[in-house]
Amino acid sequence: MIDLSLDKCLVGEKVYVERVESLFDIKRRLLDIGLSYGTEVVVLYDSICGGIRAYKIRNTLIGIRDNDAKNIIVRRRNA
Repeated sequence: MIDLSLDKCLVGEKVYVERVESLFDIKRRLLDIGLSYGTEVVVLYDSICGGIRAYKIRNTLIGIRDNDAKNIIVRRRNA
């Protein structure tokens, strides 16, 4: 199976967290907002100027920078 990072997902796509590979400080923040194994994430919006996207995580709208999203490994439901 090929790893898919969250920043590569399309707007409107629903994916599930496999693992978070960030540095300790950022990883802890991401885990605190609920990004643990199996969590459903929906890509909602792209920023107009780029560099950040909005995601629905546990019924909450969360903005994550693309630099951080590339370290969040996800899977599609059928994968």
